[in-house]
Formats: sequence, structure tokens, C-alpha cells
Amino acid sequence: MPLSRFFKDCSASFVPLFALTAVPVVSLVGVAVDYSRANALKAAMQAALDSTALAVSKSAATSSAEQTQIDAAAYFNSLFNHPQAQNVSVTASYSNANGSQVVVSSSADINTMFMGVMGFPKLGVGGSATVSWGSTKLRVALALDNTGSMNSYGKLPALKTATKNLLTTLKNAATKDGDVYVSIIPFNRDVNVKMNSSAVSADWIDWTQWDAKNGTCSKNYSTKSSCVSYGGTWTPKSHDTWTGCVMDRDQNEDTKNTTPVAGTTATMFPAEQYSSCPAAIQSLSYDWAALNTKVDALYATGKTNTTIGLAWAWQSLSEGSPLNPPAIDPNDPIPTKKIIILLTDGENTENRWTTSTSSIDLRTQKACENIKAAGVTLYTVLVMEGNASLLQGCASDATKYFYLTDANQLVTTFDQIGTQLTKLHLSK
Repeated sequence: MPLSRFFKDCSASFVPLFALTAVPVVSLVGVAVDYSRANALKAAMQAALDSTALAVSKSAATSSAEQTQIDAAAYFNSLFNHPQAQNVSVTASYSNANGSQVVVSSSADINTMFMGVMGFPKLGVGGSATVSWGSTKLRVALALDNTGSMNSYGKLPALKTATKNLLTTLKNAATKDGDVYVSIIPFNRDVNVKMNSSAVSADWIDWTQWDAKNGTCSKNYSTKSSCVSYGGTWTPKSHDTWTGCVMDRDQNEDTKNTTPVAGTTATMFPAEQYSSCPAAIQSLSYDWAALNTKVDALYATGKTNTTIGLAWAWQSLSEGSPLNPPAIDPNDPIPTKKIIILLTDGENTENRWTTSTSSIDLRTQKACENIKAAGVTLYTVLVMEGNASLLQGCASDATKYFYLTDANQLVTTFDQIGTQLTKLHLSK
């Protein structure tokens, strides 16, 4: 055969042989170049899709489908600016069938440089990104230090801004009313439970000590004990004059969430006429306007007792008296997670019994242990000063403890916690 002789002939020229082999070699190189260009475009597209999905997820729950599509296209096109991409399309969708989810997809064509001679003038590229959140329902209790030291270094204004931002994040994570509840527990040495006028008649308040210290004597004595000792008649003041503060319960109930029983003093909350009573607590609610109003009402005064802040945050998450939160449906396929966020800016300084920091720390430590043992997730935030080891040990794990050296870090910290709570993440 002539062709076989050609290959066997050693005197044959190299040029014809090279010409025959060059075509497939050049074609393979061309294919590699075209696919490399397409893969680079796909990588850029995926990065833009990821950013777009995260951005759109922040408003998708409250936007119309049309607006979500418009927002996604605008955001994606601002990031994905590649002249070689043709016929670019973007689609975005939001669903809340089982938790919230945003899916953003895109496709485009790229003209080939070498593969056109092989009958492939274009290559198609595409991708998608999925953001999921809200796969659990949330009940979040904010135990917020409102002691006098919060007046310094701009801490209280920063706390208000950070808390309002957190409320917005939690509100946006709820697909319907009741998916997310929040309670706000301002604390100092005491907690103010006078949420409304009916609190004075609550059967879980122990008035024994309050009645003994707040009243008038038929003789010229200012305390019940001295009045009675000298034959006088002691008349307690009206409970309507109560500032609203309660002290720690008897030990060891002070570190538990035991349901109070009327007449069983150890389980009841002793009223106190504390002159530095903080703002009243807000029980679990999804009334976002009321929650923001409560934040506006916060003010800084008094001594520090983190134990009582933790105890009442836990009470706000616990079924039954004293705060009677809405019951959790045991048959709900979406689980409910209970969270406490404790923020403080200093060491424990005073509780019902003592001004010994180490003694109060032991009560705080015990409350933390009990809360975590009950399955409640505990975040702790220490602002500038305080017992770092105590707060770090109280947190459920290392990722849930935050030490801040500046009040301005409160906003970014609460943003970070909000993202963790709502589980906003790229799932695909």
C-alpha cells in the first residue's frame, strides 16, 4: 500500500508527517483553551451567585416574588461584569415550605476561539446558589446588664443599637408570627417584674420583707420590728407604691427555673423597694414594635448581679408561672430552640445576701450549669471589664463567648450572633 510504504520509508520528509499530526494536536490544545475560558467564567459566575443569594435572603421573606427577582438581577449584574458572557440570565426564588430558602440561578454562553471549526461555536455555563435559614423556631431571652457602669464609654447607646439590629434580624428570619419570640430582661442587683398594674396581685410574689420595711407605725418608729417591740401598730403601705423589683429567691432556688408555688416561700420571688430598680422586663413576644420600645426604655443604674438576670431570662423561656409563655407544640415538625444571650460589663458586686464578688460568682456559675443542663443554649458577651473566666465558662461553647474591648464592637457582635441564630448559610 502506498501509505504503508510512506511510513516505512526512512527517507520520507518530516514535514508531511508533522502536518498530519498537527491538526489533532492543535485541536486538542484549542479545546483546552476554550474549556479553560469557560471554567474561569463559571467560577466568576458562582462567586457572584453566592454573594447574590446571601444578599437577597435578607429581604426575601418580606418582598414579593417580582421584587426578589429584580433585586437578584440587579445585585448579580453589578458583580458579574464579563464582556465575553452572552445571553446572561438570572432567576431567583424564595420558599418557606420547611424553613426559609432562596435559590438564585444563572446561565450564559461564551463564544469559542478554536472549537468553532469542530462545529461548537458556543459553550454554555451555569450555576446556582442556595441559602437556607430558619430551619428551627427560636425563643431568645436577652439578659442585659443595666447597671450604672453601662453609662460609661458609650456602652448603653451601643447596646440599644445592637439590640435593635438583632431584633430586626430575628424578625426577618420568621416566616410567620410565632416562629421567633424574644424576651428582654434588664437587670442590675434586682429585676423589675412590674410589667403592668396586675403584677402587684401576682401569687408568686412574697411580700413578707417588703411589708416589714415599707409602712407606718402608730408610734414614732420606722421599722416594723421596732414598732411592734414598743407596742405600736405597723401598717404596711399599699403595694401599688412598690417600684417593681424582686430579689433573688432563696438558695438554691435562685439558680433554678422552678415554678413558684403560692405559700411556698422558697419558690416565690421576694419584693424589694429598690431605689435603683431597672426598667421592667418584657416577656416573650413577637410584637416587634413593643420590643423596640422596651429597648428605648432601658437606662443604667445600680449594682451588678448576673445571677438574677440569668434566672429571669430562663424563667421567660420556661412554661407556666411566673411569665406563662406560649406553649410549644410537641407535634410541630420544626423544632424550637431556646437561647439566652447574657451581656454584662463588669464583675458581680451585690446580691440579696452579700457584696462578695466570689460568692456571687458561685451563684452565677451554678445558674449557668443548670441552664445548659436543661438544653438551653447560652451565649455570653463581656464588654470591656468583668470576670472573663466566669463568662467563658458559662457559654455553651467557645464560639458563643465574646470578649469586647470597645463598646462599638457590640453592634458587630450582635450581628454575628444574629447570623448564627438564624442559620443563614450557603447550603448548595
